[in-house]
Amino acid sequence: MLIKSKVLKRFLKRKSSLVGGIIIIIFILVAIFGPYLTSRNPLDIDLRNTYQKPNRDNWLGTDNLGRDTLTRLIYGARITLIISFTSVFLGTLVGLILGVIAGYYGGLIDNILMRTTDILLAFPGLLLAIAIVAILGSGIMNTMLAIAFYSIPYIARIVRGVVISIKGLEYIQACEVIGCSNFITIINHIIPNSMSQVIVNTTLNLGTAILTSSALSFLGLGVQPPHPEWGAMLSTARDVMRTTPIAALIPGVAITLVVLSFSLVGDGLRDALDPRLKNN
Repeated sequence: MLIKSKVLKRFLKRKSSLVGGIIIIIFILVAIFGPYLTSRNPLDIDLRNTYQKPNRDNWLGTDNLGRDTLTRLIYGARITLIISFTSVFLGTLVGLILGVIAGYYGGLIDNILMRTTDILLAFPGLLLAIAIVAILGSGIMNTMLAIAFYSIPYIARIVRGVVISIKGLEYIQACEVIGCSNFITIINHIIPNSMSQVIVNTTLNLGTAILTSSALSFLGLGVQPPHPEWGAMLSTARDVMRTTPIAALIPGVAITLVVLSFSLVGDGLRDALDPRLKNN
């Protein structure tokens, strides 16, 4: 409990990370409860009111089909939340398992897994996601699978390095001496002591996942119309950026704020969980 308290205090000392955390909490609350706070349907079309400026009825204006931008932004937050959290969870889970196996057992298994990750890491994440979506097809499910797949090698390599450093410590050797099985050693000691790095990188990956899903939708490869999604909203509004800049500004600012917030929180967690700072 004392260590957790120190970690929390170090995290709260970083004002930027605290602000990022507040924005993330607001984003999650809007995604979960926002649709219950509006009576409008994000799919309702009103061709008589296309690209309206902010007014009393439409606080953030309307889009190319007269749909309320605020309502679509709120519902888009839910889609963004589902895609980012599900894809990162799957990618982190698989990457954690592969990284632990490679780092703990080493040898041929390590060589096969790490050479495979090297091949995947040779491709930029977005390019790899585009290739996967091009093969599987567009849609929410395939977008999640694409983001999860390209997240695996990053987590696997990080976890492998941590596991290799932990494996040589005295308490791991003591476990082997007293006859603990590999499974017990991994579950009780290896994974718990690797979680700090996993938590930090998972937080950073959430921001990357949101950016990637928005980019795929912007290119027409991710979430498909008429579903409200921030990247798709930005893509639709790019043709009227000069005449109605707010149509592109709103989803663009939303994407930027949330992605930046996850980066700030990830940096704060990295500093708070850094073992070199435990005595500070």
